[in-house]
Amino acid sequence: MAELLNVENLSAGYGEAVVLHEVSLRLDEGQTLALLGRNGTGKTTFMNTLAGVTRQHAGRISLGGQALNRLKPHERAAAGIGWVPQERNIFKSLTVHENLTAVARPGPWTPERAYQMFPRLAERQGNLGTQLSGGEQQMLAMARALVLNPRLLLLDEPLEGLAPIIVEELLRAIRAITRDEGLSAIIVEQHPQAILAISDVAVVLDHGTVVHRDSAQALSERPDLLDQLLGVARR
Repeated sequence: MAELLNVENLSAGYGEAVVLHEVSLRLDEGQTLALLGRNGTGKTTFMNTLAGVTRQHAGRISLGGQALNRLKPHERAAAGIGWVPQERNIFKSLTVHENLTAVARPGPWTPERAYQMFPRLAERQGNLGTQLSGGEQQMLAMARALVLNPRLLLLDEPLEGLAPIIVEELLRAIRAITRDEGLSAIIVEQHPQAILAISDVAVVLDHGTVVHRDSAQALSERPDLLDQLLGVARR
């Protein structure tokens, strides 16, 4: 497979505070990476750094051979980064359809195709962001990232705080986007087994450094190791 993302010796954080320390990883075209770790270990900082909203102190990030280090967030979006942050960051004063058309870029993912992936959004095209449930807001945040037609999708805890029926719906959508459509993705999630089941590669962070990397299947088959690395009960 061709390499898509290459992160080399990345150190980053907020202001003078360094959260990530010499993190290196790579991801090939069409692969999904599960980024795991206890709370506060740097997972969100890593995603934010890829998106361009932290201070990068050292290292290199390239996407498809293009260096991202000096690019602003909107330039990284144009280069192929589709980011769904924990806060979702939808335009709550705009309708669902306006949220999608405001950011859409040319490519196979159109607002209409996003509606096919998320039928709930199709039913609520005229609703404002403030009129959506938490699950619907998450679907809209994912749909907005998709209509950017990215090369790499970043999902930061997409299942957090959602009802089980919505979690299952989102997992099906993520599986379809990554497995069926072949879109590369990095997923941060507190439900490790759910994400490992649809990932190719697993990386575990602790105190801002990579402490484990393996195939997602291999880590999924070692629940004892998973518990040890994450310090949480199995799910």
